[in-house]
Amino acid sequence: MKLTLAPLPFLLLLAVFVAHSNSTRPPATPPAQAGATPLLLEKNEGETRLWRPEPGEVDPGGFILKVTPKANGSQHLVLVTEEDMPPGAAIPTHKHLEQDEIVLIEKGIIHAHVGNQERDLHAGGMVFIPQHTWVSLKNTGNEPASIVGIFSAPGFEDHLRCESVPAGEKPTTISQAEENECDRIGHVVYRDRGEKDPDK
Repeated sequence: MKLTLAPLPFLLLLAVFVAHSNSTRPPATPPAQAGATPLLLEKNEGETRLWRPEPGEVDPGGFILKVTPKANGSQHLVLVTEEDMPPGAAIPTHKHLEQDEIVLIEKGIIHAHVGNQERDLHAGGMVFIPQHTWVSLKNTGNEPASIVGIFSAPGFEDHLRCESVPAGEKPTTISQAEENECDRIGHVVYRDRGEKDPDK
């Protein structure tokens, strides 16, 4: 059996036709990409919130949620800032059950106790807190301090919203039972709230 090849001009015409028909076809629509959107924020921009005081506590201050699933769709990071922590203000001993955290000290002196390490840190210093590690922070300076908290995954921002109100709304006193529920929602355990330590 003898194979007969088509004349070369015919093959060239066929190639041009195929190329033309492919070029006039509309390009496939890429699938919709769910994900985070970029953010550009000034120091005081973001979701500003005020802490609900414990009984007898006066004006515990506030914080700003900047990067969260609600703010920009982030599924991998959460960033919160706390400005002007007065001298003596403290973040009590607690541990995160589902996120690592980095705390950056922007201003002031923070005494940090994380795991078995403890020291004073100054502006530019940082604390790395692996999940399931006890941590406490306290402003031991004579001036207000400012910190930035970065979490490796969403979740703790739910705790923060639970224990606060939007700026402009009057904060109501928070009860121990409400604090415990906020801790459960945010996957965090505080040492002195009578909560079960899952690591024991």
